[in-house]
Amino acid sequence: MAYKITEDCISCGACEPECKNEAISEGEEIYIIDPDKCTECVGWFESQKCVEVCPVDCCISDPNHKETREQLLKKWRKLHPGETPAVT
Repeated sequence: MAYKITEDCISCGACEPECKNEAISEGEEIYIIDPDKCTECVGWFESQKCVEVCPVDCCISDPNHKETREQLLKKWRKLHPGETPAVT
């Protein structure tokens, strides 16, 4: 499933440069994650980088966007045509 950023976000921006899919952007009050671009770092890393760098633990799984690892990898391939995933 895609991740989302909760209202606990302090808008520090630590997460944005960590997202290789460019799914994270600055919203009006807090950073936001585009679920159409979030692959939970599948294709890039073994773990979710936004979760690792967030100082207030506000990056969480979004229950409204449940996806299997296969679906996330398919999404990654659509976002990065012609490239080979670093991690499958």
